[in-house]
Amino acid sequence: MSAAVDQPAAAPVLRLRHFAKRFGGTQALDDVSLDVAAGEVHGLLGHNGSGKSTLIRILAGFHAPEPGAELEMNGVAVRLPLRPGQFRELGMAFVHQDPALLPALTVTENLRIGALARGGIGRVGWRRQAAAVGALLDEFGITCDPLARVEQLRPWQRPLLAIVRAVDEVRRLSAAGIAGGGLLVLDEPTAGLGDASVERLFAVIERVRTAGFGVLFVSHDLDEVLAITDRVTVLRDGSVAGTGVTSALGKDALVEMIVGRKIERTSTPATPKTAGPPPVAIEGLRGAGVRDIGFTVGRGEILGLTGLIGSGFAEVGALLAGAMPAVAGTLRLEQAVQTLQGQTAREAIAAGVAYVPADRLRTGCIGELSIAENIGLPVLSRLTRGGILSAGALTRHAGALCRQFAVRPDDPTLPLESLSGGNQQKALIAKWLQLAPKLLILEEPTQGVDIGAREQIFAAVRAWAAEGASVLCLSGDHEQLALLCRRVLIFRRGRIVAELTDTDVTEERMAHECFGSAEPHDAG
Repeated sequence: MSAAVDQPAAAPVLRLRHFAKRFGGTQALDDVSLDVAAGEVHGLLGHNGSGKSTLIRILAGFHAPEPGAELEMNGVAVRLPLRPGQFRELGMAFVHQDPALLPALTVTENLRIGALARGGIGRVGWRRQAAAVGALLDEFGITCDPLARVEQLRPWQRPLLAIVRAVDEVRRLSAAGIAGGGLLVLDEPTAGLGDASVERLFAVIERVRTAGFGVLFVSHDLDEVLAITDRVTVLRDGSVAGTGVTSALGKDALVEMIVGRKIERTSTPATPKTAGPPPVAIEGLRGAGVRDIGFTVGRGEILGLTGLIGSGFAEVGALLAGAMPAVAGTLRLEQAVQTLQGQTAREAIAAGVAYVPADRLRTGCIGELSIAENIGLPVLSRLTRGGILSAGALTRHAGALCRQFAVRPDDPTLPLESLSGGNQQKALIAKWLQLAPKLLILEEPTQGVDIGAREQIFAAVRAWAAEGASVLCLSGDHEQLALLCRRVLIFRRGRIVAELTDTDVTEERMAHECFGSAEPHDAG
């Protein structure tokens, strides 16, 4: 669907027309047009791989668009392609998931480092600079010591600082007569933040809006988009699927625009009952954030673990997989019992444990390597002859898995980091399922993943469980758990405090239990 809207009378901060980009035989963008007005928060939505990242990289000067593209900033035509860094002169600033702050430097040093690098401050009087930064933080409602090192701050404060730094840099350039109204591009700024932290970030965005900036807000979280944006543009397969006023659209309408069809809300069948003891049992697990917990996972079961940030549920996967050291505990897989204290990741894999962490690029793969190399890492011995790895066998093997799990683009020679988040995740799930693990551990499996890819990941996980495997899903996304699981364990302060089953596995009940005051619960 597509909703037409009247364009603002004044020249928008950003106007782009006929943006297109082709990579070989792949059309990443096709005739995309978009406006962002001053004082507007404009949402940019779409599948992973829909063209959002390509569009942003063109604005940042990393890619050159195809001939015929047009760009205006504050009504003034800009020649394309942009050279790297030119976006600053035009009044644009970018804030990504990684806020790109230097942990060892102070807040003041981080906020002034850009001007220092360009020679825009002159002789540095740090006391005066700290006072100016303090006033800037007060303007945007951020309580923070300007002389504190960034590494001492809470995680939720860092993206707020990145936004303020970006706005301040655009203002400085504007004051120098280089730019008109500013554009702030926020690329998944809320990834990894809790609800309270998102509210703080939204308060800062509102102040940026009030200051006259246009904001391009890129997010997969539809609730956030509905809460903060004035208008939205949806990309699908590189083209504009629709643009509309956010208040006139609901979540269902946005989903239909993103995927091109309605997605019915389906429930997961109840876990099949099997005779005999559960094939997976954890007892006495202790480690970082976890205090003496135990539970079982049935054959063919997708068991959910959840809680508030810091409750301990997020650490369980790494402790079971040998990615973090366990102080104590045992893991029984069928008849084999593993001592978790001192267990290595290699030993966990050999025992039948597969672990897909939440931070895919940093801890789940080697992004610079190809898709084929990442998928082939656990099975290199199968692809060697006489101690020599067969590149052809590796590519064919990975290509078959990519097709099976619908990884796009269908080219296993591409670097894994070049894929969208959803396709990276599908590739990693394929990497581990080829080992036929007895226990598959998924940590935030659809974080930063669009709706279409999420459905494909759900289907793969359900199909694996249907084969009789046991699956552990660690997630703070209660909607996701309600769709996948028939049993969910609630963590608080490192312990399991509640167990929800069947009809009790709802978003509302999970949220209630996470904030409740129940006593520790035996989930064994």
